[in-house]
Amino acid sequence: MTADPSAADRLAEYRRRGWWRDETFLDDLRRQAVERPRKLAIAGRRLAEARTDTLDYAELSRLTDRFAGALLELGVERGDVVAVQLPNRWEMVPLMFACMAAGAVICPIAPVCQEEELRHRLALTEARVAITLPEWEGYPLAETLNGLRHELPLEHVVVLDGHAPAGAVDFHDHFVATHWENRRMGDLDGRQLRPDEPFVVLFTSGTTGFSKGVVHSQNTVHSGVRGYVDTFLLHGGLVAAVTTPLVHYSGFGQGVLAGVMLGGTIAFQDGPDHAGLLDLVERYGATLIYGPPPTLSGVAAAQQADPHDVSSLRHTVTGAAPVLQELVDELRDTFGARTYSVWGMSEFGPVTISRLDYNQDWAAHSHGRPIDSMEIRIDQCEDPTRRAPVGRLRVRGASQALGYYKQQDVFDAELMGDGWFDTGDVAREDGRGGIRVLGRAKDAIMRDGIVLPMAELESVIAAHPKVIEAAIVGPTGHVDDPILAVVVPSGGTPPSLAEIRAHLRDAGQDARFLPERLEITPALPKTLTGKVRKVELRQQYATD
Repeated sequence: MTADPSAADRLAEYRRRGWWRDETFLDDLRRQAVERPRKLAIAGRRLAEARTDTLDYAELSRLTDRFAGALLELGVERGDVVAVQLPNRWEMVPLMFACMAAGAVICPIAPVCQEEELRHRLALTEARVAITLPEWEGYPLAETLNGLRHELPLEHVVVLDGHAPAGAVDFHDHFVATHWENRRMGDLDGRQLRPDEPFVVLFTSGTTGFSKGVVHSQNTVHSGVRGYVDTFLLHGGLVAAVTTPLVHYSGFGQGVLAGVMLGGTIAFQDGPDHAGLLDLVERYGATLIYGPPPTLSGVAAAQQADPHDVSSLRHTVTGAAPVLQELVDELRDTFGARTYSVWGMSEFGPVTISRLDYNQDWAAHSHGRPIDSMEIRIDQCEDPTRRAPVGRLRVRGASQALGYYKQQDVFDAELMGDGWFDTGDVAREDGRGGIRVLGRAKDAIMRDGIVLPMAELESVIAAHPKVIEAAIVGPTGHVDDPILAVVVPSGGTPPSLAEIRAHLRDAGQDARFLPERLEITPALPKTLTGKVRKVELRQQYATD
């Protein structure tokens, strides 16, 4: 990587424009606790117990201090990593802020993460404390973590909601029942993380191997969150129903941190339940609902089956997959709200968003324009020095992560000399200063010099009544590969190739992009974050 002489000017511009600041998200929480102490901050629904736990801003601030004191009591030093492996539970939120107060770096981990990947993440970060559940979907998380302690720097396994194995710490007894805010407050002086210091490690999906730990400062996240809330003109009246995991950037940043920054309310639940989400929307008067297209489609279907009062909704925001016109129509007809498409990545957070000034159907055609703190460009795949209407997508801006944890050389290898980061995606211009992401560059297939819109094709095929989900791959990974559709059938008679091709033609897809081969599978191989491992599909269906 060559030196970037303009980098210092860009960093100064980030502060001048307010994308970076001298305050922190913990300062935001303290301010809200003073200005609106009884305002509802979070509502977390526990599906199995049929109850909703709530915290106002005063309570959230007090529990932040209590949990921070509990971390100090466990010997957590400034700069240590604390791993938190939880679903969307209320405890996740004060733990986020407690780490900031104690000077610790939080490492959120999904509950579906099991032994091999857990070992990798904990060894890489050298986490001294891990907070987890007794089990998740039948897998013994607490016992697994406890068993790893002898081979890792891990000193304490803290278990929430249930029996803690021998040698582990009971979360309720240590974090909740003991009023550490009365005992250790003085010990927190001077420990708070500063705006430009590392504060979170978010692991990538790991589609080709072990995942990478993306390190963000509060300022790199603030610029992304600021761009997100400014695009939608959000304010303290925000009540967001968040369906994505709080251990991922969207739930962590665009959910919790955005809500606290504005003084709004964030509602979530600890598992998938479309009707339950509608209950949250109705009960708390949600103004915005966020989730991937399949989730929002499911919520719309639940609303059609059992209508709730959703008149408070103003925005339906979606990401992680292309938005189809059918979904835009369905959400508008069901909720009376406009749909907006967001594209981003762990290394940057939200990068592009379809805007308020677009027509209401534009989310079905575009991932939108970059937020104010970000820049985008499309390069020729073969020559990154030349621009192209379709090609390799590169981004740069104030939201750029600090790097990959203990893998800075890998992160730097994706940067060009002038600060542009290679996303690994192929995109096309949308004609309005924005983009439509077509898919991963390493998976690209071309016809007549045109890149297949693979992500869009997959979404269209998945909408077929006989299909649950689909993936498009080239069997050998070459750009001139035959187009293979791998589908998971919905049950009964699986679709034929002719049916899939007819379905795509009816959806207006180019005839050159229709699959030439079809394979049926009971499940697609996926990463912990739900991304399809196409390298495994190529290995499985490779042809001579």
